[in-house]
Amino acid sequence: MSVSNEYSFEQDGYGNSSDGKANSFKENSIKENLGHKLNWNQASLDLNQQGRAYVLITIIGVTGSTPRDSGTKMVVSQSDIFDTIGGGHLEYKAIKQARKLLEENKDCQLIEHFQLGSQLGQCCGGNASILFECFAANTIHIAVFGAGHVGQALIPMLSGLPCHITWVDNRESQFPVNCQQYANVTALLTDDPAAEVSAMPSKTLYVVMTHNHQLDFDISLAALKREDFHYLGLIASDTKWRRFQQRYKHREISPSLVEQMNCPIGLEQVVGKIPMEVAISVAGQIIESYQELLPSEQLQSKNKGVAWKEIKQLLSEQTAENYIAKSSVAENSTAINLTTHSKVSSEDLAVMNDELLTENGAVK
Repeated sequence: MSVSNEYSFEQDGYGNSSDGKANSFKENSIKENLGHKLNWNQASLDLNQQGRAYVLITIIGVTGSTPRDSGTKMVVSQSDIFDTIGGGHLEYKAIKQARKLLEENKDCQLIEHFQLGSQLGQCCGGNASILFECFAANTIHIAVFGAGHVGQALIPMLSGLPCHITWVDNRESQFPVNCQQYANVTALLTDDPAAEVSAMPSKTLYVVMTHNHQLDFDISLAALKREDFHYLGLIASDTKWRRFQQRYKHREISPSLVEQMNCPIGLEQVVGKIPMEVAISVAGQIIESYQELLPSEQLQSKNKGVAWKEIKQLLSEQTAENYIAKSSVAENSTAINLTTHSKVSSEDLAVMNDELLTENGAVK
């Protein structure tokens, strides 16, 4: 059976073949809950495990009368909404902002302040500060062909990466009974593994290590013919690799494409022949390769989050002293509750006011 609901990999090009021969071992948890609307924490967990983009919306501060209290959360994905921050115009504006962030598909955080009366026309008339946390979609896909000893050692390592993994084999007994514990791994049993290459998205990273040399050739040939792989690694001896190169030539595969293959597979610096040694070598090469697909800002860690100055502006007319005093009483708190202290030191006040700290006339 192939997964075909709105949350399946198939919709985004990660699905199984539709010829009925392939069988996915795992239906995603959102599909299993279609009859019951998930709450925000269940939805965020499922969406995160599936690598789908979503925005977590949190009310972090309220004043006056508001539909929901501080701490209320909801989740907005590209196709659905989970939980509520109170409905009305406030929620409409929040969803609109969330969808705008989803279009940009970048990890980011944003705080916005809403005046329910003057800005939104809601009769409750209070104020709400909202934190938007956008989690970008994961678009990296790895296809591992072969569930032998090396494949079984490799999958647990790859499952910790921010990627989708399709694990393909034609032997049901080779898949471990606990493979469903890896949320981003789809174990795919099929009579024709090579045919599954056509279902993979562009820029897939292919790892070919089946138990059969002819099957390895068919899979690698199918990937070469697509001409859109980002990585193509083949496990092989020197003799096997020379024979495959000749066979590719007879199939009129461009030598420049064959040169892009990684064979022998894995990092040269990591030697050894036992399954774990080979798997570590392959995982290292995969990590080196997939990082080329990551946005440059993610690699350089340019996202600095929400600055203190931005948060401080949301405290409106309250002084730092009044903010600390009010936040010590939870039921009467009307501002963003960053921290609570029984007594505010001069050093704390100086930090909150961006003042230089001095000790004996010198800057600390």
